[in-house]
Amino acid sequence: MKTLYCSNLYRRERRKTREVMVGDVGIGGDNPVRVQSMLTHSTLDTKGCVQEALQLAEAGCEIIRLTAQTKQYAANLENISRELRAAGCRVPLVADIHFKPDAAMEAAKWVEKVRINPGNFVDRRGDAVREYTEKEYAQELEKLRREFSPLVLFCKEYGRAMRIGANHGSLSQRILTRYGDTPEGMVESALEFARVARELDYHAMVFSMKASNVKVMIQAYRLLVRRLAEEGDDWNYPVHLGVTEAGEGEDARIKSAIGIGSLLADGIGDTLRVSLTEEAVQEVAPGFELARAFATPQCPVRVTAPERPPFDPFRYHRRRSEQMALQGVSVGGGQPVRVVLPQELVEALPSAEEPGMQDTPAEIVYETAKVVEVDPRVPEELEKLQSAPASLVAVRDGVNMPLLQAQRLLAASIPDRHGILLKDTLGGDEPLPAAMAAGVNIGSLLVDGIGDAVLVRREKGARRALTLAYDVLQAAGVRLSKTEYVSCPSCGRTLYNIRAAAGKIRAATGHLKGVKIAIMGCIVNGPGEMSDADFGYVGGAPGKINLYVGHTPVRINIPQEEAVQHLIDLIKEHGKWREK
Repeated sequence: MKTLYCSNLYRRERRKTREVMVGDVGIGGDNPVRVQSMLTHSTLDTKGCVQEALQLAEAGCEIIRLTAQTKQYAANLENISRELRAAGCRVPLVADIHFKPDAAMEAAKWVEKVRINPGNFVDRRGDAVREYTEKEYAQELEKLRREFSPLVLFCKEYGRAMRIGANHGSLSQRILTRYGDTPEGMVESALEFARVARELDYHAMVFSMKASNVKVMIQAYRLLVRRLAEEGDDWNYPVHLGVTEAGEGEDARIKSAIGIGSLLADGIGDTLRVSLTEEAVQEVAPGFELARAFATPQCPVRVTAPERPPFDPFRYHRRRSEQMALQGVSVGGGQPVRVVLPQELVEALPSAEEPGMQDTPAEIVYETAKVVEVDPRVPEELEKLQSAPASLVAVRDGVNMPLLQAQRLLAASIPDRHGILLKDTLGGDEPLPAAMAAGVNIGSLLVDGIGDAVLVRREKGARRALTLAYDVLQAAGVRLSKTEYVSCPSCGRTLYNIRAAAGKIRAATGHLKGVKIAIMGCIVNGPGEMSDADFGYVGGAPGKINLYVGHTPVRINIPQEEAVQHLIDLIKEHGKWREK
């Protein structure tokens, strides 16, 4: 297992890292997983930032980030920091930097940590495709060293920490040319900067590999951790977790639970942010719910690890199984992942003719599906499946093992012909709310290609349980039942009221099954993070919106009050509109 990305796929063992101090707050080492958020006010608005930061501190937020898009904005961090400290708030501040090394140098004077994006700190992402010779590539790296070193030396002298945060979709042209827009490119982009810092004997670094697509996000973090281990024992830097542009409401919490929870379950992650298109303070509670769910050391569980891993941690491949018929539905063998509900919930569902029920049906009744239930740790129970015909198999209720790991063990231990039913609970106590537990215990397996059907039981309302099952399938990217949204959480760079816009867009387009719409505050990460969206709604100037089709801007500087209708017209032009 050490050739993968964690020491044990079937027992959580927290990755050992050095401690990095951000002001008075330690990240990594023996510290708990720290919970962060980001201010939404303009960094020039001292009063608004201070009030919002105090609200976050009151909610328990342990690290607060602000954007500093220019040197002018960065300079006002002095006033914000002074006012917060005068109010008795000691929560450390982080400046978020894109494109502007001079803003980073100014910000480092006033905050405890600086976040840089290696994709745009020195390099730029251009539209023109070009190839780099080895000499040209080396020259670009020398430019990186020259531009980045002053910030490293300043942070080293004054005790500032740094996050090297790569984002999927905002990699430099140079990295894209050699690696493509891939997890490999994200990791190499960050390591280039880390090597410069280490040459200068600077080590107060934290890494992040964020993406709005949970598959990409998880794979990038796994690859990062493996690469750090390969570089050497002293590359044991902490990791910050997050799913970017997760959106709002329950969908965003499910998506964050899948991405962040999957990694925490493997002992990866020292600090996190649940990014929501909501008030910043709303990010704190779900952040702590995830952190606390994996805070308790796992009791030893006797498991004989199978020789083969149950999935490829760096590439998505759906697990093979034979197609079988259950209650008139085809399961396994590449068929859609099916939704299973207990009999009592199926009986309580509305009629199939009611609105929405045909798109999200309960497909299999659990009690009569003849599911084979086993303890994946018991060889005698597994032996019976070696020669048995293809069946739907699940972990038996009451097995004393964390559910995610137990279901992985099941996938690694039974013949491929059998399908797997994923459960959201084994009947015991769960530390997470129902939606987030389903994200961790079901969604985390689905993004690794494990699972032919899902069973939701924690949610006791029939329609709510059915909706949750389909929402997890959608968040994991394995089965679409409604419109997909990529929505940024807003920050001081946001050029319009993104929460109000998101509400209007959802109300107008929420019936467009399978259409993916990105709602982005600005152009920093917008065009990149929405790379796989069908349509994009992006802040281009104060109160003005740019509309995209894929990567291409097609309508520029539309007044915000008119932009939703323009978006609808654009969707109609491309043949993806249907009436409610």
